[in-house]
Amino acid sequence: MAEKTLKSQVKTPFGRLTFGILLGYSCMMVGLMTPAVMLLSFKMIEIDPQGYTTSYGLVAGAGAFLALIGNPLGGAISDRTNIPFGRRRTWILLGSLLGCMALIWIGLSTEIWQVLIAWCVAQLFFNFGMAAYTALIPDQVEEHRRGTMSGLIGLTLPIGIGVGMILMMSLNSVPTITKWFVITIIAIVGPILSLFIIRDGKVEKVAVEKKNLTLVEKLSKVYPNPRVFPEFTWAIISKFLLNIGLGVTSYLTIYLVNRLGFSESEATTSVGLINILALAATAFTSVLGGILSDKLKKQKPFLYSSAFVILVGILVVAFLPNYTTILIAGVIIGLGMGCFTSVDMALVTRILPNQEDAAKDFGLMNVANTLPQSIVPLIAPLLLGIGGWNFFYLFLASFVVLSIFAIKPLPEVGEYRKEKQQILTDANKGQTIN
Repeated sequence: MAEKTLKSQVKTPFGRLTFGILLGYSCMMVGLMTPAVMLLSFKMIEIDPQGYTTSYGLVAGAGAFLALIGNPLGGAISDRTNIPFGRRRTWILLGSLLGCMALIWIGLSTEIWQVLIAWCVAQLFFNFGMAAYTALIPDQVEEHRRGTMSGLIGLTLPIGIGVGMILMMSLNSVPTITKWFVITIIAIVGPILSLFIIRDGKVEKVAVEKKNLTLVEKLSKVYPNPRVFPEFTWAIISKFLLNIGLGVTSYLTIYLVNRLGFSESEATTSVGLINILALAATAFTSVLGGILSDKLKKQKPFLYSSAFVILVGILVVAFLPNYTTILIAGVIIGLGMGCFTSVDMALVTRILPNQEDAAKDFGLMNVANTLPQSIVPLIAPLLLGIGGWNFFYLFLASFVVLSIFAIKPLPEVGEYRKEKQQILTDANKGQTIN
């Protein structure tokens, strides 16, 4: 049986490619994350002033689910779009264009169902564009530079949120629809400009002989065997549990309005300031945690401590509901997130089952980041109905506690290769591992 490999891939010089991706991706993040953090909450309060805690959960949860499937679906469609304009550039353009049209629809919407459909469309097509941007790394970046490029792309999320918050604070007194138009313009202009910087084109597909695989081998191509690579599964579990707990941050705007009685103007300024300070804290510990863990050649103590710090931040919000403590809690959570994210990424890179499948396995890890964004908004109305805001925060905090326990089975620096060597030794002795 034959499969196809690619030839004649157009290459963009590394510096030029980096600038193009960062420009387009960051602007796309402004369009996607500003509503997710702030504007979508205000829209639901405007349309559904009595039941916005429930309707926001429905809209946010449905949109997060479309984001979950949009990235791999968009990547697969992009792989199969072989035209002279380029496999990736085509979906950068279409994804950002259709996503921005959906943002305008949300800004003009007057019914919950309209916002629901439009937000799902925005999430789906923006993720098409994001998948196309990230696919440029294996397409055009040499293997020894892919880690650098991936790290730079990781900056687009805090950049997008930071720029969005500064814009919202600057436009605090203007009509809400104007804010939607401003972020839409940024989210379409940036990706379009990046298309003039990034080179792409049609590729030649060459048929080569394909190896016949057993069912177990085929399944392992999708997900690494948990019995052979249990540490990979534990890494996903710990990340998933922690991100369930971090779902509290998505309800900050709703919390300020619903529990503390903030006006839209007050909430805009407050959420913007909290996010900017939290992002600064995240950036600081992200760098510091990575440097210290490398120097000490230890990773798990940093994961334990950063998860505990996040837990403290969540509990502060639960039991001390005032703006000053929430501001402090935001910084505390940001400090924990930065350290956990950087050290966890280093640990995951170390325990990947197969470096040849690194992109696929990182994609599986990304599910642990995106799936909680769908789960938390869906269960939030139920949690708030059961026990109010205190119960909501305590319930999600319990997942952070569970994530701490899930860290324990992960191998420390220097342990992983010994464990793998033992597996190979057992296998050679005839102890088959399925």
